[in-house]
Amino acid sequence: MDRRKFVGNAGLAGVLAAGVAPAVVHAQATLRWRLASSFPKSLDTIFGAAEVFAKKVNEMSGGKFQISVHAAGELMPAFGVVDGVQNATVEVAHTAPYYFFGKDETFALGCAIPFGLNSRQMSAWMYEGNGLKLMREFYKAYNIVNFPGGNTGAQMGGWFRKEIKSIGDMKGLKMRIGGFGGKVLERLGSVPQNIPGGEIYPALEKGTIDAAEWVGPYDDQKLGFNKVAPHYCYPGWWEGGPQLDFFINSKAYDGLSSEYKSIIECAAALAHVDMQAKYDYRNPTALKQLVGAGTKLFRFPRDVMEAAFKASNEIYADLSSKNQNWRKVFEDYNKMRADQNLWFRFAEAAFDDFMQSQKL
Repeated sequence: MDRRKFVGNAGLAGVLAAGVAPAVVHAQATLRWRLASSFPKSLDTIFGAAEVFAKKVNEMSGGKFQISVHAAGELMPAFGVVDGVQNATVEVAHTAPYYFFGKDETFALGCAIPFGLNSRQMSAWMYEGNGLKLMREFYKAYNIVNFPGGNTGAQMGGWFRKEIKSIGDMKGLKMRIGGFGGKVLERLGSVPQNIPGGEIYPALEKGTIDAAEWVGPYDDQKLGFNKVAPHYCYPGWWEGGPQLDFFINSKAYDGLSSEYKSIIECAAALAHVDMQAKYDYRNPTALKQLVGAGTKLFRFPRDVMEAAFKASNEIYADLSSKNQNWRKVFEDYNKMRADQNLWFRFAEAAFDDFMQSQKL
């Protein structure tokens, strides 16, 4: 994305939101869209990003542009939203792009891959680097225009019936894991299961799966995973900074006026920042409450992390030799990852390491 264009659009939207030039917006015909989410309403933080987006579009357009938000299963299944947007069944979807890596592994690069970018690095790649440009070129084949629509920050590693003490404990483990992480777990001998968030609890409770990851303390507590799997692991190495997206049908988007396009862009940016702010604020309290209720924390053993890192790089090399879409995007992503980690090593990591060792 051209940064100057983004800032310019944000300025226009700000003028519209302030009511300085209402005639521009009110001249537009009333427009009604539908948004299909991949998430249940009970997850107010991740589902709520779509509501923040829709509310701001409504406000900034003076009520002339309305978007109704529908939870997973209301209009279509959680994993049916890409088809829904592509086929114009709905105008918008809010989802985690890596859910659809089965269509093309490149989808995962728009969300998160194991040992990938953290949330700040992901936003930098999207807004200042080539991320948004490259992903939009890829999504053209699916009639989609994408906008960043939230980030959870680094996630936890999930809930386990038994503590993982070595790489051997990963053998045969049936684990619910979304997106690309399952490919890595397969190489470690585990059996990944890709099931929607609303179905995780009963699967754990019945023993259909041995472990499950979702997001982090705030959402996990609401879903009650600690009641059926007492061991809580960290870090979620497969999701260092997973980005959610708003997927908009390209024909519907192209039909918008320039003013409505600016409103969409700015409302999505607000939802993007708002989601992570909520997670960062709410996760600490939720984690303390979970531990107070008996949850047992453990860190992935070093041999698991090293084996997973090695397997991830092998998968990426293999994909680069087979999938042209992947190779084109990953080459830029990988360079960004190297540069960002070099920088974060000197400033962010050193500061965080010191602060986290202090008694505050």
